[in-house]
Amino acid sequence: MSAPFRILVINPGSTSAKFALFRDERPEVQEERAVETLPGGLADQLPAHVGAAEAFLAKHGASPLHAAVGRGGLLRPVPSGTLRVNAAMTEDARRGFQGEHVSNLGCLVAQAVAEPRGLPAFVVDPVAVDEMPEVAKISGLPQIRRQALSHALNLHAAARKACEATGKSLVRSRWVVAHLGGGFSIVPMVGGKILDTNNANSGGPFSPTRAGALPTQPLIALCLSGRHDAAALKRMTTREGGLFAHLGTADAREVERRIAAGDRRAEEVYEAMAYQTAKEIGAMAAAVGGRLDGVVLTGGLAHSERFCARVAERVAFLGPVRRFPGEFEMEALALGALRVLRGDEAAVPYPESEGSS
Repeated sequence: MSAPFRILVINPGSTSAKFALFRDERPEVQEERAVETLPGGLADQLPAHVGAAEAFLAKHGASPLHAAVGRGGLLRPVPSGTLRVNAAMTEDARRGFQGEHVSNLGCLVAQAVAEPRGLPAFVVDPVAVDEMPEVAKISGLPQIRRQALSHALNLHAAARKACEATGKSLVRSRWVVAHLGGGFSIVPMVGGKILDTNNANSGGPFSPTRAGALPTQPLIALCLSGRHDAAALKRMTTREGGLFAHLGTADAREVERRIAAGDRRAEEVYEAMAYQTAKEIGAMAAAVGGRLDGVVLTGGLAHSERFCARVAERVAFLGPVRRFPGEFEMEALALGALRVLRGDEAAVPYPESEGSS
């Protein structure tokens, strides 16, 4: 029997970073470390994150180590799977190919740790996973295309767990998977491929912090009212929308406490969020002609019995509704790297140029 693989997992955040060492499938140690936020852009934050990673390894043992894997960010469109970090990926991460987000640091930190040690660096199911057919990308205006951006890492992790629970292989499965966190990603996943997505920042149901899809004409009027600049509008729709805009809190537990205390407005807004979530699940089922193995709910809100029950009662006609509460990002990153190290899967090549994507 071969020796176990030891894998460093890196998940950067805006003010902290999560690190873990996995020995094959088992987490050996996990830790969240504060990371100083420095003046400047995202690239200026890299040294602090690399320093935190090296300090984590110094504390918990840098040897043996067989690979480093980081969360994938707003890279160019890529298929799902485990991707080997290369120069094109790190360049795209630095310049923010599809936008600037702290997850872009994942591949950069992984490479900075792995390269001097002669080890491979990977990302797994980045936010930019794009397996949508052209028909799903066409909007009502040729100037605007629908983007394939989603919580792909946790969506795939939950789908794999649903397959394990039902004895199905991922490549033969058909699910609608809903990641229910601060933002919602709701996708049809057929054969392990994400064939559509609402894009949590631009459509779908409202969520604890996102406004979701909005009526176009009133939105135009709001944008041209002169009361809000572009930065404020972006903040309103992606950080201060949804539950927060209506109720002043993005904490679903607090909303449920208010409902239990008789707050009718909190109950109406919470019910509306469940209603819109169920409606989006139905739309994604229709996008692939139904015939599902079921619906999978994951993310932080999947812990809520109340919310999930409200969603399930509307979508149960699509098949069994399975819940995998929480986020499985660290585990999913480690297992993605492990599948490649073991030879169970080949690493997906990251395109070397924009024309090859």
